[in-house]
Amino acid sequence: MFKGSMPALVTPFKDGAVDFTTLKHLVDWQVDQGSHGLVPVGTTGESPTLTHEEHEAVIETVVAQAAGRVPVIAGAGSNNTAETIRFVQHAAKVGAQGALIVTPYYNKPTQAGLIAHFKAAHDSADLPIVIYNIPGRSVVDMLPDTMGELAKLKNIVGVKDATGDLARVCQQRITCGTGFAQISGEDATAHGFNAQGGTGCISVTANVAPALLAQMQTACLAGDYAKALEIQDKLMPLHQAIFAEPGVCGAKYGMAKLGLCSEEVRLPLLPISDATRAKIDAALAYAGLL
Repeated sequence: MFKGSMPALVTPFKDGAVDFTTLKHLVDWQVDQGSHGLVPVGTTGESPTLTHEEHEAVIETVVAQAAGRVPVIAGAGSNNTAETIRFVQHAAKVGAQGALIVTPYYNKPTQAGLIAHFKAAHDSADLPIVIYNIPGRSVVDMLPDTMGELAKLKNIVGVKDATGDLARVCQQRITCGTGFAQISGEDATAHGFNAQGGTGCISVTANVAPALLAQMQTACLAGDYAKALEIQDKLMPLHQAIFAEPGVCGAKYGMAKLGLCSEEVRLPLLPISDATRAKIDAALAYAGLL
């Protein structure tokens, strides 16, 4: 259902407020550049510092602007199950094609608690759900057997896997089935992830280099891993530079260099250091983007 290059969209700001005009332009630009889907209001969309009203307004704006040209997977995660249900129901109401739900962070639920959380979200609306498993941020890891239990539910259709463990793809093909969409959540290993059976990447770097990432993912889907590797080699310095500091900060700086949006972020995040700016400048040039 979901495949290819899907940017984890940044949320542009202007003088502290969400810049909806720029957000609409970014949606059109991403579609024109060949992105296969859009994922607004994930962590890269600075979901922790958006109000509920801003969160929902961003989702509604992206869905309306995309106008069915590409699927929109709405960020809907929270460590509060009631909040997650609110965001899933809103995403369904405004016409998103899916919801991305992160494993509840900080609370550290058991595997049984994870099943209960995701089942409650699943039962709240008729909307495809992608699990977001990122132990490094949430401090809880959804194990393959747990994911396999959730994959039995009609609308649990895939995972954004940011474990960095490429063996997980094969393990989850066994527990979840080969039709379960396995989407990388880590740009630097996305090529290898696809070779193991993945179907795409929800990408931070695609905010800056969407055409190249779309070409790489298209090559992977066609089985042309040699061509995909050439593109990945070109982009690897950019992946590394963007994540030298929090990824959204690096992505917004790269976008600002390309005239796409302001590099403004919300506290506790800060604009990137001069050293990281130099790394991103060099990486943009290496990729042929400057």
